[in-house]
Amino acid sequence: MQRLTISLDDDLARDFDSLYRDQAYQSRSEAVRDLVRGAVEARRLQGDGAGDCVASLSYIYNHHTRALAQRLNDMAHQHHDLVVATTHVHLDHDDCLETVILKGAVPRVREFADSVQAERGVRFADLNLVRVEPNNDHLGGAHDHSEYQHLTPARS
Repeated sequence: MQRLTISLDDDLARDFDSLYRDQAYQSRSEAVRDLVRGAVEARRLQGDGAGDCVASLSYIYNHHTRALAQRLNDMAHQHHDLVVATTHVHLDHDDCLETVILKGAVPRVREFADSVQAERGVRFADLNLVRVEPNNDHLGGAHDHSEYQHLTPARS
């Protein structure tokens, strides 16, 4: 493990202390580690985008927009190999929130997310990607998954 020393001006340090306490971190170090992991992973995903991921795509849409709900449903069916699950929440008389859990190659997941966000009537779309690496490690003994593999978050 490496030890790093950083200097922050008093206002920024005070704001950071408030942030990490509000988020229930046990220490500044753990909060900084999470921030660094997030930045490293974001940079990695901006690069070649190769590899596999699990992801959540959340978006809000107006269900009165002509045939939008059906188009979104059709898109999910057309990408059934990527879509693991979808949650749907009615926010008010007009708007719905959906979160789609995705699993697959980073470029294909991004392409799907971009196509959803580009639909007229979809607002506030946000994609959260986590790179994963296939593995077949078993703590409780070997067993066969046939075509399925475990997915472990990429180590940073």
